[in-house]
Amino acid sequence: MPKLLKTILKFIGFLGIGILLIWLVTKNLTPAQVEEIRDALRRANYWVLLPAAVLGFLSHWVRAMRWRLLFLPLGYEPRKLNTFFAVMVGYLVNLAVPRLGEVTRCGILARYEKIPVDKLVGTMIAERAFDLICLIVLITVTILVQVEVVAGIVTRYITDPLANMYANASVSRLLIALAVIAAVVLLFLWLLRRFARTKAAIALRALIRGVMEGIFSVFKMKQKGWFLFYTAAMWLLYFAQVYIAFRCLPETMTLGVKAGLSILAFGSIGMIVTQGGIGAYQIIVQNTLVLYGVQTTIGYAFGWIIWVAQTLLVIALGLLSLLGFPAYNKHYQPAPRKTE
Repeated sequence: MPKLLKTILKFIGFLGIGILLIWLVTKNLTPAQVEEIRDALRRANYWVLLPAAVLGFLSHWVRAMRWRLLFLPLGYEPRKLNTFFAVMVGYLVNLAVPRLGEVTRCGILARYEKIPVDKLVGTMIAERAFDLICLIVLITVTILVQVEVVAGIVTRYITDPLANMYANASVSRLLIALAVIAAVVLLFLWLLRRFARTKAAIALRALIRGVMEGIFSVFKMKQKGWFLFYTAAMWLLYFAQVYIAFRCLPETMTLGVKAGLSILAFGSIGMIVTQGGIGAYQIIVQNTLVLYGVQTTIGYAFGWIIWVAQTLLVIALGLLSLLGFPAYNKHYQPAPRKTE
């Protein structure tokens, strides 16, 4: 029950943040602005989103194939469709409870492919760490190719808040915080040593070993070229979705590559901040498009259009994957692990 309660509270908390952000944006809108948003939603050419949805499906498939590459150095070869199903189920669960989907996709693939969960978690962590590096590179490139435009976003939402935070923090508070962190780390190490022979400690060490093995599978795999290819293809497909979606409204139809890069780079942060990106994604898209001369109301409407399209695709593919797992694996017996 405590675990269920924690999950429910996390769901309510993240959803509440998203709803709060939506309220903060819409509470001061005038009736004319509300009508502008509704008019933009009515005028949108939603047929344009069909090819974007196809690209979205391909991006999810490429992600699954890239994740599958990380299993090969460990001696496991899960079926491609099972890997794709697991990724989509994970995305679906993430819409309800952020980050729970990462655990779910590992658990459900472990169930059908008989792969140890700790090794799956390690590959998932390695994949996400690589994605974080890619996002940092993307943000850097986006800023460098249009410093005069994007620097305003970085200054307003990142540099200034960090500067204010450290300006308001006294030296004593920082020292106390560092001391608390050091104490927690030392306590953790002492507990591990004190109870080294207990079942819990042995299980924890086994979990850590499995996770590390999964992480280092990136450096062991022979298909490093394919891993980089899949990574580049995945981000290119993400960008293409945004670029095609620009064609759904007359006001965004003339936007080019630089605007698409900005939406992809900064919109990705919004997808992380709140549950499924609700609220945060629309605000970031709105404020980004303003820099390219798009009205705030149109930018907000466009943010909702592409967010709903992406979310509906995840829901559809996630539900189909949930149904497909048992049917596809009805008589399937995973091959034993390959050893070198």
